[in-house]
Amino acid sequence: MTVLLQIRNAHKRYGDQILLDGAECTLGGNTKVGFIGRNGAGKSTLLKCILGDDELDTGEIIRHPKLRIGYLRQHDPFLPGETALEFLMRDSNQPDWKCGEVAGEFEIKGRMLESPMQNLSGGWQTRVKLAALLLHEPNLLLLDEPTNFLDLRTQILLEHFLRSFQEACLIVSHDRAFLNATCDSTLDLSMGELTLFPGKADEYLEYQRGLREHDQRTNASIEVKRKQLQEFIDRNRARASTATRAKSKSKMLERLEVKETSADHANAVIRAPQVEPRQGPVLRTRSLSIGYADRTIASNVGLEIDHGTRAAIVGDNGQGKTTLLRTLVHSLSPVAGEVKWGYGCELGTYAQHVYTSLPENKTVLEHLEYEAIPGTKNQMILDTAGAMLFRGTAVNKKVRVLSGGERARLCMAALLLGKANVLILDEPGNHLDVETVEALADALIDYKGTVIFTSHDRHFLKRVATTYIEVRDGKVTQYRGDYDAYMYMVQKEIDEAESSRQGGASNKPQAASNTSKNAQKSNPASSKLAPALDDRAARKQIGNLEKTIAKLDQQKKEIHQQLMSTSDPQAAMKLHEELTKVSQELDTAETRWAELQEQLEE
Repeated sequence: MTVLLQIRNAHKRYGDQILLDGAECTLGGNTKVGFIGRNGAGKSTLLKCILGDDELDTGEIIRHPKLRIGYLRQHDPFLPGETALEFLMRDSNQPDWKCGEVAGEFEIKGRMLESPMQNLSGGWQTRVKLAALLLHEPNLLLLDEPTNFLDLRTQILLEHFLRSFQEACLIVSHDRAFLNATCDSTLDLSMGELTLFPGKADEYLEYQRGLREHDQRTNASIEVKRKQLQEFIDRNRARASTATRAKSKSKMLERLEVKETSADHANAVIRAPQVEPRQGPVLRTRSLSIGYADRTIASNVGLEIDHGTRAAIVGDNGQGKTTLLRTLVHSLSPVAGEVKWGYGCELGTYAQHVYTSLPENKTVLEHLEYEAIPGTKNQMILDTAGAMLFRGTAVNKKVRVLSGGERARLCMAALLLGKANVLILDEPGNHLDVETVEALADALIDYKGTVIFTSHDRHFLKRVATTYIEVRDGKVTQYRGDYDAYMYMVQKEIDEAESSRQGGASNKPQAASNTSKNAQKSNPASSKLAPALDDRAARKQIGNLEKTIAKLDQQKKEIHQQLMSTSDPQAAMKLHEELTKVSQELDTAETRWAELQEQLEE
């Protein structure tokens, strides 16, 4: 097997933080490697060094002369007015027929191929960038958290693409289900060292757990021996007759050292709120409609959730999962109907609108001490803070200097230390690493209260959820099947859609088509509101809509970036309102675009 990349004796540090400490690794061709490690361990830094965007302090990265790296760029490398085909030809220096052939693998055909890049939505721009990667014929793809904020169906489509890719991949992800589905090897960065394991992420984590337990047993035995030797030395070093033996034992004691393990390095310690189990319904909705003043997302929502249930709200992006959550916790008023919580319910909410309004002048530790149940031991508070990456002096940071991601983790820590008997969690794993997500799952499984949550992490969903609530096509359905049955349904729909496309089905964007159908189902009167146009007028309106969609999509990206980087709660709330408004306008424009496309093809 060809060796594409070698990392030798790599050292890298930032201030007092050691990221790489003599790290070594060899990556061969045609292997797909899942790259895991704690947050802040240095995974993204190592990717930058491989790409040449950063340098090692010492050591070397040896690249095969024929190594061709493909990296999914986060910025948009498009020229003003450039079409998808023009970008692909310029970027790859390949002829138009070749660019069209590769673009077709991502359903980029016809009008889509001739559309200006700024008129395409973010999802379709990503497809174009993937096509551009393949045109360079890379033999190593580098992907950094590719599943963040992708809905379930899009994740599965990305998995299909990666499984069919015949070259090597190095994928950083906290999503164990995604890594297990796409990677046959696992690379771990821990305590500055790289470990390449010839198996999937689940197999490696089980292997690592066994090693850790073995090391802990060995260390316990060594500690007992050290104690015995120390007691002998203390008893005998003062006596002349036994001083020599005591000195000999002292040398033995110096040679007995415990082995440093990953367990010694801030393992995630998470405990859910300690509450009394309760019986009966915790939540009921009656004739509930959710949405906004100008648009209803879903109607006739009838839910009944019992105490002790762990309910996962699932569905594609844009269908209304977060809208439903916000309505349930009364941060968004119902369009119609009512939400009734059971007697004695104390809600704890983890959502964007909550963690943007934390007290500015308190430190991390002060806020957690205030939110914790009275009598909580200080070590438990520090352990929970550490699990959320507030370690050492970081607990003394003022809230006002925290980034959006740090505020999110602080809100989660406070929630876990509180006394809520109902937890409402919107994407709780987005800012956490594999080990912390697993520790959070364990804590929620042990929790005696009720959990209602959204997540795109399938491993987390399968472990935690006891029931599923799907938001789709203007309806909210309480799904009684287990996770495997729900996944079977989703996979079947995707397989049928792919078979249809391969059989010469329509070239229009799948997502846009689904949006149109969803809109028609949720609003039968939509055709009356948007009358049919003649072909010329329809094409003109499509062109205008494409410009509007591109503009709104760019606004959405910019607002989201500002939201995650701001530390001003008032600015964050304003940005959140702007993001909601722009998202609504984008959904409306994409729905109309899809309707007009269908009209032209009839």
